[in-house]
Amino acid sequence: MEEKASTARTALKYGILTSVAIMVFTTILNVSGQSQNKWLAMLSYVIMIVGIVMAMKEFRETNKGFMTYGEGLGLGSLVSGILGFFASMFAMVYIKFIDPTIMTQTLDKARADMEAQGLDDAQIDRFMEASQKFSSPGFMFGAGVFGYLFMGFIFSLIIAAIIRREKPVFE
Repeated sequence: MEEKASTARTALKYGILTSVAIMVFTTILNVSGQSQNKWLAMLSYVIMIVGIVMAMKEFRETNKGFMTYGEGLGLGSLVSGILGFFASMFAMVYIKFIDPTIMTQTLDKARADMEAQGLDDAQIDRFMEASQKFSSPGFMFGAGVFGYLFMGFIFSLIIAAIIRREKPVFE
């Protein structure tokens, strides 16, 4: 009986590689002061997509050129779950130990944006209270993992449909 390529091993490899790439990218954005730039932050999705595509291509090649849609979807979801775990852990370490002022900067920018929109002080204060409740480490970690997993699943739905190559039935 022939041995199939391991989905978990491939997912772990590319989940870790992609999370390292996102960690480096995020650190560069934070150090350069561009972390508030939404367009640059969206490039992390491009990094995620590249990681998922590379994982699926390697899996397909090590599986004699074949990969079902379900295998691709599962692989992409595993990659994004692993990526979400490590990227969220890094974010927590970064916020807690490396640059504890980043949350204050983010909240200050949000306050300035709301003032520029013309919201009154009572509305801004309510929003700031709610924001502080959602900025607890546990909530942020869970939201980060879920966010990466959700987006990775959506990307994997599309990528697996493109990259899949079914094995012929009568072979």
